[in-house]
Amino acid sequence: MTDSINQSHQDIEDQRWMQHALMLAKRGLYTTRPNPAVGCVLVKNGQIIGEGFHPKAGEPHAEVFALRQAGEAARGATAYVTLEPCSHFGRTPPCANGLIAAQVSRVVMATLDANPQVAGQGLAKLEAAGIKTRVGVCQTEAQAINAGFLQTMAGGRPFVRLKVAASLDGRTAMSSGESKWITGSDARSDVQHFRAMSGAIITGIGTVLADDPLLNVRKVANETSIELIPQPLRVVLDRKGQIPATAQLLNDPKSVLLVSTDSSSAFAHVGADVEKWQCASLVSLLDDLKTKKQIHDVLVEAGATLSGAFIAAGLVDELIVYLAPTLLGSLARPMFDLPFLQMNEQIRWQTVSITPVGDDIRWILHPVRI
Repeated sequence: MTDSINQSHQDIEDQRWMQHALMLAKRGLYTTRPNPAVGCVLVKNGQIIGEGFHPKAGEPHAEVFALRQAGEAARGATAYVTLEPCSHFGRTPPCANGLIAAQVSRVVMATLDANPQVAGQGLAKLEAAGIKTRVGVCQTEAQAINAGFLQTMAGGRPFVRLKVAASLDGRTAMSSGESKWITGSDARSDVQHFRAMSGAIITGIGTVLADDPLLNVRKVANETSIELIPQPLRVVLDRKGQIPATAQLLNDPKSVLLVSTDSSSAFAHVGADVEKWQCASLVSLLDDLKTKKQIHDVLVEAGATLSGAFIAAGLVDELIVYLAPTLLGSLARPMFDLPFLQMNEQIRWQTVSITPVGDDIRWILHPVRI
């Protein structure tokens, strides 16, 4: 009985401190690309003696900041890390080595790293040094923070979030194309969070011609300075090269990628400082964004045709729907161009969360994979 009580107390403590580490990790959520967001807490005698998070690729990792703060007191402490400590030399030395040198007694990890250069090797190195370990505390939350990084490092494509703003009757614009504004200002501000955590935003030429959007990050809710957030790559799918040279996106040409399915010569009228690709499919585009640009997270903000194409191809990992308490009527445009005729063609989703945002609702869903 005593052993079970002690284990229960340890479980509660591990959850408590890992939640604090996750909070720290989120402080780097917008700034660490292409690296993962990681938090670390060093605890001794029930007190935090050091903490840190990874702020930016090339800068010290979370464990380094925590160990610096703790100093000699780190000896015999427990380290709570949201991602398995690295075991290889990259831009910075291995964090597993640092924890061993500091003589911590125990390391609790929320989840293992999917990076083939780590992938269990950090854990093995710690255990070989005689340090006690535990893996899986708050694992679901930790994996959600770095969903794209973990997915691509495991050999998959970038994590695709598809965002849409719609009325209660599932409409996104009037038949004329008029769509400003369906949702309120709070919902539009909320979208900045998803933009800021994305390496790329994909849209279609129809959206550019209709709305002339910027698709950039302008403000986030937490304390992160906008100057520290890398602007996402704005990717425009434009088969016929219709983008006007005066499009607002092109005011910052180095963060724009124009994609044609036929030939990049379709963009001869656009300046040479704008990157241009030829891609045969959405799948090849995502693969190229991963391999050529180290992009792990993609946000799709597009009209019914392109959004429907992503869904039909099974490429959407997360659907973000902002529902406004209004009706646009049966003549207005639908959320997705998916011309199903049979019930067995339907694509089912499971709810992850439903959150009020001002007068609107943010509904997050994941596909039901069969």
